[in-house]
Amino acid sequence: MNKAELIDAVQKELGADCSKAHAERAVNSVLNSIGAGLERDSNVNLVGFGSFIVRERKARTGLNPQTKKPIEIPASKTVGFRPGAKLKDSL
Repeated sequence: MNKAELIDAVQKELGADCSKAHAERAVNSVLNSIGAGLERDSNVNLVGFGSFIVRERKARTGLNPQTKKPIEIPASKTVGFRPGAKLKDSL
């Protein structure tokens, strides 16, 4: 499912009173709020669905696939997701 399909699903779930533009604003609002929560608190917990967590990656040495020479890969941050029990059970 991509973002456009998610917007269509939200519109159908909310019923005939919801326009596609309103559903798109709702989806964008949720996604923006999750991003802001990760910036502020480093985690967002949605009970029954799962948790988004900021994870730290350490600096490491990798290999350039073309030259096979070692390169330094800097430390970085990424977002991880841990599914909740209800989500796991539904799959």
